[in-house]
Amino acid sequence: MTLIESTAPAQTDTLSFDLDLRHPPKKVWRALTDPALLSEWLLPVIGLKLELGASFTLQSQPMPGWDGRVLCRILAIDEPNSLSYAWVVGDLDTIVTFSITPTDGGTRLSVVHAGFKPEQKQNLGGARYGWRMMSGKLIELLGRVD
Repeated sequence: MTLIESTAPAQTDTLSFDLDLRHPPKKVWRALTDPALLSEWLLPVIGLKLELGASFTLQSQPMPGWDGRVLCRILAIDEPNSLSYAWVVGDLDTIVTFSITPTDGGTRLSVVHAGFKPEQKQNLGGARYGWRMMSGKLIELLGRVD
């Protein structure tokens, strides 16, 4: 179970990843939507309600040039198949979409992080690094929770 990046080489505005997980879709959905579980593998969550248009915050440690906050708003919910939300950090205004597909061995989780502008190559690289790191945390979490 490793993260496979499927971003096209010439792509500069979207990152795409796939994870083939040995866990059922319902469990993967829970890891994406339960605030306590999401806080363990992504970032600490403040105020998440699974309602179309609802806003919530992901809070990380502040660092120079960033207060540590990711402002989010739910754009689409299709339980238990997909979830999409705005992901705003300063002038970075992107969209993250999770898609869940049942497989013979469990679940394929696809993650698409879209909307990077040409001048945001550093942000794109940071997001690539972040999704790789967080996918490892997700795999670990799914292996230890019921």
